[in-house]
Amino acid sequence: MNDVVLITGATSGFGRAAARRFAKEGWSLILAGRRQERLQELKEELSQVVPVHTVALDVRDAEAVKQAIADLPGEFRPIKSLINNAGLALAPKPSQEVDLADWHTMIDTNVTGLVNVTHAVLPSLIEVGKGASIVNLGSVAGQWPYPGGHVYGATKAFVQQFTYNLRCDLLGTGVRVTDIAPGMAETEFTLVRTGGDQAASDKLYSGTTPLEPEDIAELIYYTASLPAHININRLEVMPTRQAWSAFAIDRD
Repeated sequence: MNDVVLITGATSGFGRAAARRFAKEGWSLILAGRRQERLQELKEELSQVVPVHTVALDVRDAEAVKQAIADLPGEFRPIKSLINNAGLALAPKPSQEVDLADWHTMIDTNVTGLVNVTHAVLPSLIEVGKGASIVNLGSVAGQWPYPGGHVYGATKAFVQQFTYNLRCDLLGTGVRVTDIAPGMAETEFTLVRTGGDQAASDKLYSGTTPLEPEDIAELIYYTASLPAHININRLEVMPTRQAWSAFAIDRD
């Protein structure tokens, strides 16, 4: 039987690239996302290589998540690796100008959704035990603040701490847990964050060399496929052309 990986947010960016990377190595895929048409396209592409099961799913809905895991076909059980990739950023404006609904959406997706999926899949991962893994997609924003980061950065700080706490609780089960925290990466991230402003997205990545989805997919696969006695707790990765900036100072 093939090893089985569940990838949330599989319809674009890191998730879609990770699906292709795991398929290349012969893993069976459970792909979850909200956009059914994209899931179908990915299934048609990758089912020529490995077994693929898709689930149109909003990770914010705890009951739907629980039911989706309960309804998995037998050949997609047990799950050896969980890639918690679903997430988003909204409203890159000062906190005092942001719609409260945008904050709630980020919390519900990046925190509640992460918790919902993890809780539902933990029994399967523990069943596998040795060599099983959870890879949570965090961000450098969870460690390094910046203007307009407000709730997004806070949710990614949650991802980091939740990862560490899971490591403590899962000690002795064989299940590994990792927080992968990318810096600037050229995905649909900025399009979503700006409400579809292609010019803003192009400007952000213009004249530099950002990370690509395939770069992060490679790190995700590497982490999940390491020998069972190795756990990477946190992996922070930036493009070579990105670094930190000086403290901001308010002057007269």
